[in-house]
Amino acid sequence: MNVTRSVVVALALAVAGWPRAHAMDLMQAWQGALQHAPDAAVADAARQAGAARAQQAKALWRPSVALEGGVAVANSETSIRGAQFSAPGFGQTGGVAFDTSVKGGAAGRYALAVRQPVYSRERDARGRALEIASDAAQVEWSQARQDLMLRTTEAYFAAALAGQRLQLLGRQRAAVERAAREARDRFRLGDQPVTDVHEADAREAALQAEQLDAQTQLEQARATLTDLTGLVADSPLRLPGAPRIDDLATLPAWLARADQQSYVLKLSAAQLQAAQAQASATHAALSPTVDVVAQVGGEHLSGEGDFGQASNTSRNGAIGVQLSVPLYTGGMQSAQDAEQAALVEKARAELERARQRIAQQTRAAWLDLAVGQSQLKALDAALQATRLRLDATRVGRQAGDRTTQDLLNAENDASAAELTVVAARVRLLTHRLRLASLVGELDEAALQSVNAQLLAPDR
Repeated sequence: MNVTRSVVVALALAVAGWPRAHAMDLMQAWQGALQHAPDAAVADAARQAGAARAQQAKALWRPSVALEGGVAVANSETSIRGAQFSAPGFGQTGGVAFDTSVKGGAAGRYALAVRQPVYSRERDARGRALEIASDAAQVEWSQARQDLMLRTTEAYFAAALAGQRLQLLGRQRAAVERAAREARDRFRLGDQPVTDVHEADAREAALQAEQLDAQTQLEQARATLTDLTGLVADSPLRLPGAPRIDDLATLPAWLARADQQSYVLKLSAAQLQAAQAQASATHAALSPTVDVVAQVGGEHLSGEGDFGQASNTSRNGAIGVQLSVPLYTGGMQSAQDAEQAALVEKARAELERARQRIAQQTRAAWLDLAVGQSQLKALDAALQATRLRLDATRVGRQAGDRTTQDLLNAENDASAAELTVVAARVRLLTHRLRLASLVGELDEAALQSVNAQLLAPDR
């Protein structure tokens, strides 16, 4: 028994000795998760990528500028026959021949080209797809933020409930130890059978085992919370008192809000729009395009040839309108159109599936919330009844009308009822936050409302 007690104490000291330990409330845990959780970093990066897609959509219609240049070793031969030559003072001569030759000469080329799109159905569709993707990234970020808020809440309350369970077991064990001492004293006086002593010892040993299990669960829950928030909290954490649930509208009203505001549905709708835009862009690939094109450039070649030193320099510049009309892609276009049409139908079916799933989850969360309030009232009444029973059993035990086993059972029932009530309060608040998440209304104000209902822990 002493070894077991030492293990419990060692575990408690190990947990208490973690660095940066401090008491935290739910809002502090949330701020820690925002700064520390990998999910928050992933969501922020995806949001930034979405903002870049919006810039890409604008860039599609801006002019593009390209500078090209190159050097090479080149050969060149030019032979002209039957040319006519004329110059002032030389008259006019026919049948003239011109020959030039460069072998292994140095060649250089440069060009500066500017292209401004004027008309392109494909660019229009690609731009819409990029803008939709940018909006979808913002929706996805909002949904990820809600998911992280729920995860933080669940991790916080899991650690808080684990601490509460350990605390209740400690109080229960202390009561059992008192009952065991009293049973031994009465047994020595001949006022009580030895079975009462054995029952008290057995219950104390069982509670020691439960304490070890509770301590392990507490460590695991706190480690999960630390991994998520980067913070190490003392136990116990804050737990809710009697929860206040406001704005419990009718189920049809919540279903309507979910259908209009759910980030999951908004994201699925954006994915459908993106698939439709991509299908339009693929179909428009065979459409004509019109661009304004301007270019300046030049070439130079010099070196030794069959006729001695030679060089050739040319410069050019042009500006105009370029029309491009794709004619045939070897069947690739029709195959891509068929693929995109199938992807559009897939996205449409996924949107309908998401709509059904959100409606089911909203209905379940609303029912859990509605029933949970009545259930909590019943559990509160049961807790009061178990406490009254415990007080009466203690009095009866002193008077000899109740046995040690009766007292131990009453102590156990009272502790279990208290933990059940606290867990029900947590579930009720969690259901309220989950319902808010399903309708796209879970934000820091909603979290602060829950945090305001948490009570300072008993120490």
